[in-house]
Formats: sequence, structure tokens, C-alpha cells
Amino acid sequence: MTYEVNGRTLEATENGYLVNQDDWDKDVAQAIAAAEGLTLTQDHWDVIEYLRDAFFNHNGEQPNNRAILKAMQDKWPGRKVDNKTLFDLFPGNPSKQAGKIAGLPESLRKGGY
Repeated sequence: MTYEVNGRTLEATENGYLVNQDDWDKDVAQAIAAAEGLTLTQDHWDVIEYLRDAFFNHNGEQPNNRAILKAMQDKWPGRKVDNKTLFDLFPGNPSKQAGKIAGLPESLRKGGY
């Protein structure tokens, strides 16, 4: 599988995850999101940036849905943030689908809550 972004052909796994994390930028994220049927809002970007920070600054950590939920409750104070909120943003499983859009390698855990 490949993604075409700004004249570049980017290699991806059969499940759509980037082979080379260095290929990622915001345009690539938009292309992957479009392939997933999503239009990214600021809430999407908040989750994506959290996942990228966890992976690149915390020794390859790939937070599960529960960790994402807790982080977004802190990020979005005064809002009701629950599992439904995350699944509304990323219906294909927040930790996995958001991770794919964030340019991270595929997580083999179940991702659960």
C-alpha cells in the first residue's frame, strides 16, 4: 500500500501504517485521515499530538484508549470526555486509528479500555 502526498509516494504496510515514521508530516496525516474517511479537527490533532509525544519522547510508548481518555480529560477541562468522545473522533478504535494517522507503527495489542 502507498500514499501519494505532495508528489511523494510513501510506503505503508498492508494495514495502512507508514513504513518509515520520518515520512510523516501534517499533510501526510491529512492524507491518511482522508483514506480513513475522516476530516481532522483540532480535537483530532490534540489526540494525534499526544500519541506522537508519547511515542517519540517516552521510549516508544503507545498509549491505549484509557490513557488517551485520561490525557484528553486533562487537555479539555470543563468538557465531558468519555470513551464515546474518542470513538466519535476515531471510530476505527482511537488508539489504533489515531496512531495510524499520527504515523506510528502498528500496535499489536488490543488497545482496549
